[in-house]
Amino acid sequence: MDIEKDATYCLYYYLFATGRSERDHDAFVSEGFTNWRKKERLREHVRDHNSDHNKCWFACEDLMNQAQHIEVSFSKQSEQSKIEYHCRLNASIIYLRYLLMQGLAFRGNDEFENSLNQGTFLELLKVLALCNEEINNVVLKNAPDNLKLTFPNIQRDIINAAAIETTKAIIINLRDDLFSILVDECRDVSVKKQMGVVIRYVNGFGCVVERFISLAHVQNISAASLKKGIESLLSTYGLSASSLRGQGYDGASNMRGEFKGLKSLILKENSNAYYIHYFAHQLQLTLVPVAKKHSSISSFFNTVTHLVNVIRGSCKC
Repeated sequence: MDIEKDATYCLYYYLFATGRSERDHDAFVSEGFTNWRKKERLREHVRDHNSDHNKCWFACEDLMNQAQHIEVSFSKQSEQSKIEYHCRLNASIIYLRYLLMQGLAFRGNDEFENSLNQGTFLELLKVLALCNEEINNVVLKNAPDNLKLTFPNIQRDIINAAAIETTKAIIINLRDDLFSILVDECRDVSVKKQMGVVIRYVNGFGCVVERFISLAHVQNISAASLKKGIESLLSTYGLSASSLRGQGYDGASNMRGEFKGLKSLILKENSNAYYIHYFAHQLQLTLVPVAKKHSSISSFFNTVTHLVNVIRGSCKC
């Protein structure tokens, strides 16, 4: 009812009067009913059980009926389907955790169904499915086509979740104690600049431990860019730069430079963050000239270098 226009409308007719008569549509939907001298038109509009008005009313009642609501239909999935999904998901998580712990590759070169070797993950899933009937009933061919949980994107999501939980456990183990950082810059296969960050600290048992926490991409490998990346990383994990008591890098000028190197920029803000040259890098600097003095060792590393270059340049790779 519109008091200002002195008109009445039919909500049911407005919502569900598709294909009804044009006359009724104008009177009770578009313009509104205003002919109060002919009030019997209202009764004619409602009429009997099979009238257009009542059909629209029944349609509205069906829509509002919670038992027939679409959300209720979705929630009526069988409990068995939920159990099967949880079993399938837990199986994928267990297998991926094992592969992560062993540092094994997940996917194979050919993962089609007719392949003799579909990769470590799928082959391991097959073996365990043969050993466990409950798992065998819900994975691979027995799983819905759109819910196998073996797609690479699903694997990456599970791996990212595992990485987040692992890093969280490391930060909890570190607590608010002092720590040192080990940083090295490198490039990935796409020649994208990045830096690996490792923290070194003393755990609750009094043992010195080193934990890799992140591989962060940076705009460039200048000292200022690396410092900004480190500060952002420490902030992300709730670590205070004031608790930093050591920094270890290689001998590159952008890392150990006396004035504009990364270690100098950090020392200006925290004089307790002592710099120590990588022991492993010092050992490498010693091994390189020693290896060059032995023709067999030198030839071996030259061969490895050529092999890597060929593989990297392969169109298939």
